[in-house]
Amino acid sequence: MQGSPLTAPPRGWYGPAGGQVGHVDPPALWRATTVQACGLWPFAAGSGAPMTGVPLGQHLHTGATVCGDPISWFTRARYISNPSLFMLGMPGLGKSTLVNRMLIGMSATGITPLVLGDLKPDYADTVRALGGQVISIGRGVGGINVLDPGAMGEAAARIGGERGRILAAEAHGRVLNMVAALITIVRGRPMDDHEQSVLSACLHHLAERTKPGRAPLLPDLLKVLDEGPDRVRAVTLDRGNVARYQEAVDPLHRSLLGVLDGPLGDTFADETSTRIDPASPAVCVDISRIGEADTQLTAAAMLAAWSDGLGTVAAAHALADAGLAPQRWFFTVLDELWRPLRAASGIVERIDALTRLNRSLGLGDAKITHTLKDAEALGSEADRAKARGFVERAGMVVCAGLPRSEMRELGEIVGMSEREIELVSSWSSPPGWASTGGNEEPPGRGRFLIKVGGRPGIPIKVSITDTERALHNTNTRWSEAGKPSLHKGPGPHSGPSGA
Repeated sequence: MQGSPLTAPPRGWYGPAGGQVGHVDPPALWRATTVQACGLWPFAAGSGAPMTGVPLGQHLHTGATVCGDPISWFTRARYISNPSLFMLGMPGLGKSTLVNRMLIGMSATGITPLVLGDLKPDYADTVRALGGQVISIGRGVGGINVLDPGAMGEAAARIGGERGRILAAEAHGRVLNMVAALITIVRGRPMDDHEQSVLSACLHHLAERTKPGRAPLLPDLLKVLDEGPDRVRAVTLDRGNVARYQEAVDPLHRSLLGVLDGPLGDTFADETSTRIDPASPAVCVDISRIGEADTQLTAAAMLAAWSDGLGTVAAAHALADAGLAPQRWFFTVLDELWRPLRAASGIVERIDALTRLNRSLGLGDAKITHTLKDAEALGSEADRAKARGFVERAGMVVCAGLPRSEMRELGEIVGMSEREIELVSSWSSPPGWASTGGNEEPPGRGRFLIKVGGRPGIPIKVSITDTERALHNTNTRWSEAGKPSLHKGPGPHSGPSGA
């Protein structure tokens, strides 16, 4: 309405300096679910970003909220065919911060997070805040008895019958694989096939001779090799010749002595210090006390933690199938994947065997490493191919900042457009030289590209709260008095701390 000559119009007088506004104020924007907004159709419009799962952050281009996690996208949204995530990115860009966000969100929906080998630690404080169990492994701190069938053995005895027998056989195979993995680490090469047969016969003999309620130890395994019972001798084809028997078992005997008397003995020669509680809302196996240079013990501790944790998952599902426990879902985190991969030839095969059947086990997983070049350091082409298979089989591939050459190689596996390669490559740049030393961060910190199959990638910016920042600060050693400095950190809507 124009108004009278004595009254200024709502937009001011027409003409120069009259206060006229030349644009229309934008209408208020409201966001709602389809259920809430269905009565306003056709005025409601979707943002184009997935809204199923844990809230992760905002879409970099549209600002829309992006939600997602491997289990929700597998079970509810049906976006992926395998509940797994593979994450790559340079250090310090927030990889473990994003995974911590997923753990917190999934825990709220009843999913049990399992961090099987926390190296820094990145997840221990989060698990404690969730009311979970933190188990420390290392010299003088705690150990794992790799001959203990653990939760699987207890579940087999509880279930009984044919189902119990099948579960006990699976527990035997898991123990066999774990002992073989330790020997592989000590030798630097895989075991021979006949040695695995000898080892299996020894474990069967021990299981029959050990009293109920007690698990055998590695020294007990050495005694069986020394004694040479008929069951073990039959596998070696010694035909009653002591010399032939000793010739067949001596290499295995020496390797087991190397495990017990070498760098692994203190951690794996005694009883398990703390068993995983299957009823815990979250579990973290903390191996951060193991030195950075102690690659053999690190790899062995991670493999033992994975074997024990995945055995606990299998036991929980067996009890649920038998009607003795409620059905539960689990989510495992395998961080710093490159460290066990480089420990010895054949380790990648053990990891592949432990994690390949996650879909049938009701188990989601996240594998985290720095670059695809971590796989190139493996000794054989077969191992390198299996390591690349981790990426190919992943339902979700999440990229933080990576060099351009790395992105092109990754693009050949998961399909990357040139624009996506340029975007992720730009996130690997360091802060500018003009930084004042205050709160400057790398430009790629907290930025991720989520790829699912051949779909266009979803670029997001993760925003964390002060509570999350207090729980997760991988630069604790550089903070004042060794503690996170909340009052000096970025604001509540800035990116995550380094990871």
